[in-house]
Amino acid sequence: MALPVDSYPDDTELFDVAAFREDLGRTRHSIPLFKKAIEHAKSTLDHRFREHHNIRRLINGRAWFMDQLLRQAWAWHQLPEDDDISLVAVGGYGRGELHPCSDIDLLVLMDDELDASKYEESLAAFLTFLWDIKLAVGSSVRTVSECYKQARDDLTIATNLLEARTLIGPASLRVEMQEKVTSEDAWSSRAFFKAKCEEQRARYEKTQQTGYNLEPNIKNSPGGLRDIQTIGWVVKRHYGAESLSELVSHGFLTVKELESINQGLEYLWTVRYALHMFTGREEDRLLFDYQQTLATFFGYENAPGSLAIEQFMCKYYRVAGYFAELNDLLLQHFEETILTQEAEDTVIPLNNRFQIRNQYLEVTHDKIFQYYPFAMMELFVLRAQHPEVQGVRAATIRLLRQHRHLIDDKFRADIRNTSLFMELLRSQEGVSTELNRMRRYGILGRYIPSFNDIIGRMQHDLFHVYTVDAHTMKVLLMMRQFRHPEVADRFPIVSSLIHKLPKIELLYLAGLFHDIGKGRGGDHSELGAQDALAFCRRHKLPKWDTALVVWLVRHHLLMSMTAQRRDISDPEVIKHFAMQVRDPIYLDYLFVLTVADINATNPNLWNSWRAALLRQLFSDAKHMLRKGLDEPINISELIEDIQKDAMEGLQQQGLDEVAVNRLWRLLPNEYFVRESVRDIIWHTEAILNHLDQTRPLILIRETTSRAHEGGTQIFIYTLDQDDLFAATTAALSQLNLNIHDARIITSRDGFSLDTFIVLNEDNQSLGHAPQRISQIRSYLEEVLSAPDEFPDIVRKRVPRQFKHFTMPTQVHISDDANNKRTVLEVISPDRPGLLATLGKIFYDFDVFVQTAKIASMGERVEDVFFITTQEGKPLEDPTQRDALRAAICQQLDELAQI
Repeated sequence: MALPVDSYPDDTELFDVAAFREDLGRTRHSIPLFKKAIEHAKSTLDHRFREHHNIRRLINGRAWFMDQLLRQAWAWHQLPEDDDISLVAVGGYGRGELHPCSDIDLLVLMDDELDASKYEESLAAFLTFLWDIKLAVGSSVRTVSECYKQARDDLTIATNLLEARTLIGPASLRVEMQEKVTSEDAWSSRAFFKAKCEEQRARYEKTQQTGYNLEPNIKNSPGGLRDIQTIGWVVKRHYGAESLSELVSHGFLTVKELESINQGLEYLWTVRYALHMFTGREEDRLLFDYQQTLATFFGYENAPGSLAIEQFMCKYYRVAGYFAELNDLLLQHFEETILTQEAEDTVIPLNNRFQIRNQYLEVTHDKIFQYYPFAMMELFVLRAQHPEVQGVRAATIRLLRQHRHLIDDKFRADIRNTSLFMELLRSQEGVSTELNRMRRYGILGRYIPSFNDIIGRMQHDLFHVYTVDAHTMKVLLMMRQFRHPEVADRFPIVSSLIHKLPKIELLYLAGLFHDIGKGRGGDHSELGAQDALAFCRRHKLPKWDTALVVWLVRHHLLMSMTAQRRDISDPEVIKHFAMQVRDPIYLDYLFVLTVADINATNPNLWNSWRAALLRQLFSDAKHMLRKGLDEPINISELIEDIQKDAMEGLQQQGLDEVAVNRLWRLLPNEYFVRESVRDIIWHTEAILNHLDQTRPLILIRETTSRAHEGGTQIFIYTLDQDDLFAATTAALSQLNLNIHDARIITSRDGFSLDTFIVLNEDNQSLGHAPQRISQIRSYLEEVLSAPDEFPDIVRKRVPRQFKHFTMPTQVHISDDANNKRTVLEVISPDRPGLLATLGKIFYDFDVFVQTAKIASMGERVEDVFFITTQEGKPLEDPTQRDALRAAICQQLDELAQI
């Protein structure tokens, strides 16, 4: 912790107490004088910070200044210094840690017998005065007994009072108060420890159990300042210790660990000081808004493959990771000392190296890792094989940390270690838990050196919300969760496949290596495949196993990219995908890996429509692989089968076969290829019953009966017009609907049959919402009855995080020769109204959209449009292509600046 405030020397440059007292004696208006002193102290400390003065002295110096200022304010209000009343600093201020915008927590403490009424008016004036001079004060006025009663009922109050310094008045009051607050009937050491552990658990839950979020809280996230403060509170309550350094004498910390803690604290304090200084408030979140400013301030520069902001955050994540690891170790130490010290020892031998003592795994003697380095790997295997074990004893964790440097090339090549690692992957329980534990204890990064390179590595975007290593661990966790019956409703296909994979450990290896090549420049999939190949060979995996793992790592993006960026209603697309996979077993593994990867990348990515896309691609590819890839696709037979099935359904509903065939003859073949039998029946019946052909027909329903696996489908049948796509996208934007897929088909008699798959603002299907659906239908009918008067493009508020991503728009134009159309790919920052803007551009350029694939990738979109001229031909004119590309880039870049 910081140096004791009382030891801080008088600093007249920061605050000249004597001169201030003289000035105060000459004025009747004290507020300007106090404000001036506060501003001078702030600017002096900020200047020293920019000059790289010691951070401990800076935060200690601010506390010292505040002590002096408060004493002057207390005296100014003629409050006593020798009665049974005192002014006490509590909380962070009590520790002597004051950052630029930290709250100043004060307690006016009184003896129980004191007649407080005689000071009531002066105290009220004093506390009001502190607010008048713009101090962020948190204050309370209590007697010693009141402190005891409130602390007994409130852990936060008890903790605040634990860290207290007397500023003015008799110190005996504070001593008496703290003795009562820490008494056995208020907060026993045991009760306090258990409550602080539960408090930490709840705090971790709010940050999804990881300090590796893209915008971590430097104070409250795992590995943040609060973790170290928690240790300090437990130490103070149990041992009466004033600082963590006393843990060395108690045997809980080594001198080296204490040095590391002090260095880490100074780093976190420095970042927090800068954060407060630049934001001008008590801001502890490392938001995107400030990360670039901080990276620049700390001297980071962009480098190939690594942005300055990524380098800065990587340093933060590694420090936070170290603190989280140390927090684990020390809390385990305390648990053994505080909670179980009186329990009778029960020891269960496991082998010559390990035993279980009171439900915790430990080494049989402290030379085990030195004599038998492979025991470092064995420890995690035993943890997985003995789920009844509650943890690893702190002394064993420390030995592990002290000997992990022994993991070198010789260790990695040792057949005992390679066999143990594979044994862990094949364990029935604890695979993801123990791999994550290996990561936290620094073992995994040493055993797989390339994994060490991704620890703390962030990607500066909103798509990947975790660091690469944290994401990898979440992928493995998802894979393990797929085995549990309770997730079967959400992941029906994956839950079935996971139990049929011939070697589940190969899936885990693919998950472990799929992103391991990130940050090294080049194709991370290819780099990861090379690492996976070397790993498999070192672990002597059979050729088939090795080939599968390497293929999965190399192609782990194949399925998601095909589903989201290609027209998977096109049989040729399915065939091309199936030819890349070739093996039904490979497809099963790839599907499970893809679903795990998406869910572990961003909690908001997995939605009903994405699930439906992957399910359709998997099902169609599986069918094609079973049928045989060499068999040509016969479109005529496919359409004949689809129409036969649809006709049977329509006849059951009483529709006339002649009328149906008359309508179908007006529709192009691609309609029957792209639409399901169920939807063809739905469309056909509605069109034949739609008598007023001058009015648009609007149909709305879920894409599937499984609400969690589909989006909401909006089908529009109306007279075709050049501005129809622009009008529809603008109207859907007005309705706050996100378009994820669009299929545009024109009949031979001039009608457009448009299908849009939409989700609401929360990326969910509309579900059963009759009133909302009626509103959508009515508005679309109104707009599309006169599409040339379509509404203005909506200008909505841009989300805060999106404003920090203004990459130039990229437009790629290519040919789809098989389908005689042009492929237009747009990569641009995501902004409200983007798709409607594109619709307007297409209208201006007389471009017809056949199909659209809309993919949101965090802060950017990667949309693909299959387009033609109004005559149904590809865009072949280079001049027109260049002009279209330029218009899209210009208008979307302007939109990104709004």
